[in-house]
Amino acid sequence: MDSGALRARPAATRRNARTHALEIIRQKIITLELAPGARLSENELAGQLGLSRTPIRESLILLAEEQLVFVVPQVGTLVAPILLSEIETAQFVRESLELAALSESVARATPDDIAELNAIIDAQRIADSRKTQAGFFTLDEEFHATLMGISGHGSAWRTVAQAKAHLDRARHLSLSFTGMSVLIDQHQVITDSLAAGNGDAAASAMREHLRRVFNDIAAVRQTNPELFTLDPSQ
Repeated sequence: MDSGALRARPAATRRNARTHALEIIRQKIITLELAPGARLSENELAGQLGLSRTPIRESLILLAEEQLVFVVPQVGTLVAPILLSEIETAQFVRESLELAALSESVARATPDDIAELNAIIDAQRIADSRKTQAGFFTLDEEFHATLMGISGHGSAWRTVAQAKAHLDRARHLSLSFTGMSVLIDQHQVITDSLAAGNGDAAASAMREHLRRVFNDIAAVRQTNPELFTLDPSQ
């Protein structure tokens, strides 16, 4: 066997372990399973994930670069508060890309595309009836990614997804204020407008849908101000 392959395998294994740890810890932070202010123990995370401390430590470094965690001397690594500045930036990226994609989708959407969007909405209504917020959130992501795909720029969703970690944390909080049914109805208006070829109506509905989170954040901040910060250094 090639000795180079033997040397590469441990490095690849480390990268896989780090990627695995990063995805899980990041998702726990985004879904608020790890809430702002929670202390993160490398030993505990390593035990939970069945990994050594090295990929955990490397993952926390990467999460710090996203400002999802921060290190306090003599205390340790903590989950960062939700950064309002990052929410605004993520919203700008998301709205710009999704509205641009939607404008191109109007001429490209087929009956099969519309049927797929409606099937996702139907699944969202089931999630709402079962009060499964995690299931709804996954389906919400699927709806928006599918819309992006219809435009022919599906890979742009990766850019949106990477940019909106803090926004997604706020979106999880906002579900308790908005409720799933309101968002589902907005998805239906977007889909119906797209099916009718009415780009202006679809764009207006999308813009209202994406910006609703700001009203919800204002409500959440009234009751839980400690979850947010304006200054990432705080």
